[in-house]
Amino acid sequence: MARTPQTRTKTVGYLRVSTDKQADHGVSLEAQQAKLTAYAALYDLELVDIIVDAGVSAKTLDRPGLQRALGMLHKGQANALLVAKLDRLTRSVKDLGSLVEEHFSSDTITLLSVADSIDTRTAAGRLVLNVLGSVAQWERETIGERTSEALAHKKAHGQRIGEIAYGFTLAADGKTLVEDTAEQALLGAIREARQRGLSQRAVVADLTRQGFTTRKGTALSLMQVQRIMQQARVA
Repeated sequence: MARTPQTRTKTVGYLRVSTDKQADHGVSLEAQQAKLTAYAALYDLELVDIIVDAGVSAKTLDRPGLQRALGMLHKGQANALLVAKLDRLTRSVKDLGSLVEEHFSSDTITLLSVADSIDTRTAAGRLVLNVLGSVAQWERETIGERTSEALAHKKAHGQRIGEIAYGFTLAADGKTLVEDTAEQALLGAIREARQRGLSQRAVVADLTRQGFTTRKGTALSLMQVQRIMQQARVA
């Protein structure tokens, strides 16, 4: 009995370079295409098309080439999407999760990545994809934790974090915050006035009567005082 020949997987290749310079020279595109062509030949894939996004960032999935490739998958014109490396598809863990959930979670559409050894037709390929996503998520959370710890350390040592709060100024080292005598006096006057039950408008009048002004020496406005109160958390 003659064997029925296996149907080759119809595959659409996707290439992306992020800069116009790369797109103009075509070096990265040519390298990616060579990898895709060799992979398709090795695993007997039928490359029905190779779609290019040239000079396009991976920050968004709203790319004409990518959307066209995904459209081919859902129209049944191809059964697999092939990339040279996963970061050609996306660098975002969130976007990767969306792509997998919306396009590659079924048994009918496959994601293939040459460099990452991903083939979601197999359990091993799905495992690799999940591990890569988990590692990327871990890296992002670890960076966030380190950033929080660094900011907390700077704050504990009186160093500047972002915008300089009202009532403080930078020391000569350009890092450490020190109290600004004039602004601290104004803050003290605001707190004292609020403790006396004065409204915000009455506080402005009271500050003006005492001779307080803005940093530029102009009269204080209600909006400016409200902003100072909000920043200093004065109720």
